[in-house]
Amino acid sequence: MVKKIITLISILIIGFSCNRNDKSVETSTKRIDNEKQEEIIDKYLKNGAWKYQVYSQEWQDEIDKGLEKDSTIAYLWQQKAMPLIKQGKYEIGIDYIDNAVKYDRKKWQDYRAFTKCIFAKTYKDAIKDFEDYKKRFGYGYVMDHTYDFYIGLSHLQLNEFEKAEKIFQEDYQYQLKENGKEWLHPLDLFYFGISKYELRKYEEAIKIFDLALELYPQFSDVQVYKAVCLRKLGKPEEAKIYDKLAEKNGRNGYTINEDNAIYERYPYQMR
Repeated sequence: MVKKIITLISILIIGFSCNRNDKSVETSTKRIDNEKQEEIIDKYLKNGAWKYQVYSQEWQDEIDKGLEKDSTIAYLWQQKAMPLIKQGKYEIGIDYIDNAVKYDRKKWQDYRAFTKCIFAKTYKDAIKDFEDYKKRFGYGYVMDHTYDFYIGLSHLQLNEFEKAEKIFQEDYQYQLKENGKEWLHPLDLFYFGISKYELRKYEEAIKIFDLALELYPQFSDVQVYKAVCLRKLGKPEEAKIYDKLAEKNGRNGYTINEDNAIYERYPYQMR
């Protein structure tokens, strides 16, 4: 009996030891793989593609060399896609971003959803991508805005105004509760106001537009739509004041100031 107990203990100890060794080997292998990938990124991206003009063939050539060494590096796929997206080559660019998501979903899926919303304008796909990402990883931000901001904007662009208003309202309340009024973004408020404007809730829209103007007093696009709402409410003289402000500020470049606005006209942005 004693011998059986000793044998069993020995087996358990050996099994535990093997398991620890397996995990140690796995960790070590992963560390080595990460180091190799960093070497490839340094050679073909940081000291390769980044030395050329972003839209050049050389940029793409250097990244392709890196991908030949290791096609599972998500960052290389994203950097290959980025210039193409900015050039309006959405279909091929999204294909490359798909590969980035394949190899690092947590880092790049929200970026892909953002790209679908702002660049490719495939709004139904953008909503699906963001909602799936939220289920996997929770509430968050990409390119300075919440996932719900982009979901609401996508519904707005699909003329699903009630859905858009509901999402903007909930996100507005959430941000107020979690971070306070100083955390609000004027672009979030602009589209929240637009959702109310589209639902013909002109007085409510003006209240939201005024909040946006508190944060960004020269925001010409907000001033344009505030003027429209004022006319709808039978206040043409007050509307003229905002017409003049909008024209002046618009000519001086006070419009949507997102980084990507230089590549894409944002929804409801005045020309």
